[in-house]
Formats: sequence, C-alpha cells, structure tokens
Amino acid sequence: MPKLTGLAFLLFIVIVAALSVPSFLLTERKPPGPVVTQWQLQWITDNEPAYAPHASIESGEWILVTADHPVTVRPDGVNRAWIRFTVPPTSLERPGLLIDKLYGHDIKVYNNNRLVYESNRTFMFDNNKLLLPLDKDLGNREYLVGLTTMSDRIGIQSEIRIGDLTALSESYVKRDLPDLLLGGSVVFIASIMLVCSGFLTRRQRDIWISLCLVALSTGVLLVVYSPITYMLFGQYGHSILLLFDVSLFVLLPSVTYFFDRVFEGKYPVIRKFWMFQMGYSLFSIVFLVFNVLTEDRFYNLYYFFTVTIMGIAMILQFVLLTALALLNAVKGNKDAVILSVGIAMVAVASIADLAIFYFRSTHYELFLWKIGVICLIGTLVVLLARRIAADHDKLLAYSKELELFNHKLQRTEKMQIISELAASVAHEVRNPLQVTRGFLQLLSERTDNQNRVYMQMAIDELDRASGIITDFLTFAKPELDELVVLNVAKEIKQIEGILSPLATQLGASLVVDIPEDLLIMGNSSKFKQAFINMMKNSVEALNGKGCVQVWAYEAKDKVVVHIFDNGEGMDEQELSKLGEPYFSTKTKGTGLGLMVTFRIIEVMNGTIEFKSKKGAGTEAIVKFPAVDRSSLPDGVGA
Repeated sequence: MPKLTGLAFLLFIVIVAALSVPSFLLTERKPPGPVVTQWQLQWITDNEPAYAPHASIESGEWILVTADHPVTVRPDGVNRAWIRFTVPPTSLERPGLLIDKLYGHDIKVYNNNRLVYESNRTFMFDNNKLLLPLDKDLGNREYLVGLTTMSDRIGIQSEIRIGDLTALSESYVKRDLPDLLLGGSVVFIASIMLVCSGFLTRRQRDIWISLCLVALSTGVLLVVYSPITYMLFGQYGHSILLLFDVSLFVLLPSVTYFFDRVFEGKYPVIRKFWMFQMGYSLFSIVFLVFNVLTEDRFYNLYYFFTVTIMGIAMILQFVLLTALALLNAVKGNKDAVILSVGIAMVAVASIADLAIFYFRSTHYELFLWKIGVICLIGTLVVLLARRIAADHDKLLAYSKELELFNHKLQRTEKMQIISELAASVAHEVRNPLQVTRGFLQLLSERTDNQNRVYMQMAIDELDRASGIITDFLTFAKPELDELVVLNVAKEIKQIEGILSPLATQLGASLVVDIPEDLLIMGNSSKFKQAFINMMKNSVEALNGKGCVQVWAYEAKDKVVVHIFDNGEGMDEQELSKLGEPYFSTKTKGTGLGLMVTFRIIEVMNGTIEFKSKKGAGTEAIVKFPAVDRSSLPDGVGA
C-alpha cells in the first residue's frame, strides 16, 4: 500500500505539472499590433478561369469567416479557394504579417493584383505558416490569398497578426521550436541507447532495442509533424513524410513487443497481436514503396490502409494494452502499476489539452499530449531499468546458490573421505583400546590406593577415546537399525529428563513446549543422540544463568523443531564452519558430536539450519517429513 500511495502521489504531481506548463508553451506571447479576426472566403470550382485575380472574383459569392469560427473543410468537388482580407494601417517601421496556421498546398498572395508571395508543395503535408513583409503605408491594404489543396482542408485556421517584422519572425519560429527540441532530444537519447545495446546480454538486448525503437520513432514523429520542419527543409518534404509513415509503422509493433516482454509472454493475445502488427507494418511499408514508385496513383487506397485501418488497429492496441496493464495493476504487479501510471499521464495530458481547447475563446493548438507521451516513454525506461536490476539480482542469487552448491559438494566429498578413513581406522584402534582397558582394570585391582587414582584416570581417557571412535563409526556408517513412527514430544521429554540435572547444575533452565500429535519416521536412539548433542551444546553455551527453549510445530507437511539458547552466540565465520570435522567453539570439544548430528538428521531425511548472533544466542531449526496420523493403524504413534 505505501508504494501504491507513492505512485498515486507521483501521478498527482504529474497532473499538476501538466496543468501548470509555462504559459509560453500554451499561449504564445503575441507581439503587440493589430489583429485581423475576420476575412472573406470564396470557393473556386475546377472549370473557372486560371488561378489569378480576375473579374469573376467580384461577382462570385463571398462568405464571411471569423477567427473564432474558421472554415477549413472544403465542399465536395472544390479544391481551390480565394481568401480576401484588409490589413489595417500601421505606423511601424518594418511592418509584417503572420498567419500561424494556413491549410493548403499551393499558396499565392496578391496585393493590388501584384504577386507578392508564392509557395508550391508537391507532397501531402498541408499545414503552413505565412510570414510576409509589408510596405510602410498608413492606408488600408487589401490582400488576396489563393489556395489549392490535395487534402480535405483548405483555408485560414488562426487569426492574422500585424506587427513588427522582427518580432513576428521570432514568433514564427518559437511557436513550433519546442516540438523540434523535444523530438530531437528523444531521438538523441534513443540513438545513444541503441549504441549501448551492444554491451547488453541477449535477454536484455531484445527489450532494450524495442524501447529504443519506441523512443526513436516517437521522437521522429514529434519532429516531422511540426510545420517548422517543412518550412526549414521544404525541399525534402516527400522524404520527411515518408519518414513519418515509416516511424509510425515501427512504433506500433515496438510498443506491443515491449509490453509482451514486460509481462514476460504470459498473454498469448499480446504476442498474436504483435505478430499481426508486424505483418501489417511490413505490408504497409511495401505498399508505401509501391505508391512512391507509381507516383501516388494509388494514394487513396494507401490512405485507407495506412490511416483508416491502422487507426482502428491503434485504438484496439491502446484498449488491449491498457486493459491488461490495469488488470495486472489491480493484482499488485508493480510493473503494471508503473505502466498504468504512464498511460494515465497520457490520458490526463490529453484531457487537459481538450479542456483548454474547448474552454479557450481563441484558437489553441494541442500540445500537452506530447508531454504525456514523453512521460509514458519515461515510465517505459523505468520498467526497463527495473527489469535490468531484477536480472542483476537474479545473477547475484544464482552466484550465491552456485557458491553454496560448491560448498556443499566440497563438504560432501570431504565427509566421504573422512568417513571412509574413520571406518577403517576405528576398527583397527578399538580392539587394542579395549584390551588395554581390560589390563588396566586388572592392574588397578592389584595396585595400592595411591596409584589406583592414576589407573582410573587412564581408564577414563581410554573411555573418552572409545567414545570418539564410536562417533567416528556413527558418522561413517549411520545406519538406522529400524525405522519406526516417533512421537517427537515423548522423545524430547525423555531427553529433557536426561539433561535437566546438567542444566540445574550449571544454573540454567530448560523449557520444552511440544504438542503431543507431532509424528515422524526415524530411529529412537539416533534421534536422541542427535538432539542430546544439540541441547547439551545449548546448555553448555549459557555459561551459567540462562534459558534453553525447545518448541515444535507442523508446517507444510514438515515437523519443525526449534532449539534456542540466549548464550554467547557465534559470528558468521563460526556459524559457517558448524558441522565440519574438528571445529568446535568449546575448549575441549572435537567437533565430532555436531558432525554426527548433521549426519544422523541427514539420514532421517531431515534438514538442520543454525541462526546465531554474537552476544544474543543461537537457534537450531530442524525439519523432518511429517507422518500423517490418519494413515497409521490404530494405536501407532500414540
């Protein structure tokens, strides 16, 4: 929940930031000067005279148009129009005229039947800006603008501004400059990322390159969709439009593939939709080449497949990916939550754009959606970074597991060698020890009391050596004579009775809390030997006052026994050596007891784990497979 709250707060910040974009991005600072807010429009049919001012213009039907309600949709059968407006007088030294948005492919501007401006486009981009220097004249001047279009739009979309030519020139460039800066920055970053992809692993490279393609194609779209691009590089208009189409064909399948990789291929519908998009994009590129080679003879058909049909596919893609992102976000998938935040950024920015567009009295050009798209790309970068970090964490985890397995393998090999050596040596040494002990007992009976003490010490040492040899044999061949159902509570209570006097003698307490219904398969004597070793070690680790707690429970078909003491504890180095031959934290310990304990628990299909902290105590956790009481005959395990 805290993380979800943090993401919600981040989304709130983005909303506030989107709605608080600096005013120069939303409402351009307009140079002072008069503004022409109305003009006259006359449609021209194809059978009328050549495209130049003529007498029939005056007799034709003129329509009054205002900047608040512009007319830019051409009637059927009409692809040309005349626009007439009057420039008010001005006293500026260098007056100029600026039309921010003008739709048309061929533009001719006349003043007093004199051609003062002409622009011809042979490519399909119809969004223009018009900047004209005006003669210094205090009187009204009438201008005629002749427009020809190959699209469905024709006419003036914005108000006509009159002002200082230098100030208008700055506005002419600055209005669309953020698009170039934004798109160019994204293209630059995506290019660097693409170069860096060569240093990644194959698993990382696929999703990295898909994100690079998303960012690269988005940046190109931002750049080539701006009117200033065609004003600066109008001679390359055809190539720029082709670049726009190709970028769109690359963007759509790249986004879908990135989503598929984020969700790790769990949804076949995304993979199938991506394959459809790949096929359709390849078809569109082939159709694009064919349309170029045939000089746009099949443009209407090309437009149908690459705009109409692809637009429907884009809507389906957005609905599909958004639905899956929200579905996984509800399930708690962190990647899906981040992705949903990115999609929400686009939605909020678009809604803010539309709200400003409908509530402003003057014309507003949609801009915030571009910031939303950049924010979405930012969330995709965050997802990629999370994926790479997760891969790094997995690599570290696998390295630790490999180190653990190597340690266990070395330990197993070492134990095998020791067990073979112990078995061979123990048999050879035990018999001479027993004979020696027997002779010492006979001699002690015939020796005076003064020497008898030394004889007894020698016998005790022989018994200790015999115990060590027994441990060696148990470690080497820990066969369980018979496996029976053991009641853990009964076995531990018997051990409690054996060790309680020792705990009392050392000033410690022994607390046992074990349910009566915990059953395991094992050998009673071996079980006792292992747990006596562990519990005795815990009692001796207290060094006086302290407590040893033993409790058990059943979890996930396992009987889990905990042995905890609040003694001196161990550091990580000592903890890692537990169970190794000849390692012991006790002064006179050999380490064989705990080694045998590990071996017995292993033979009983159990596991043992130690947790310890210096000065805080040690805890042993032993797990055995549980026996289902319902599967036992009556009276067994009672």
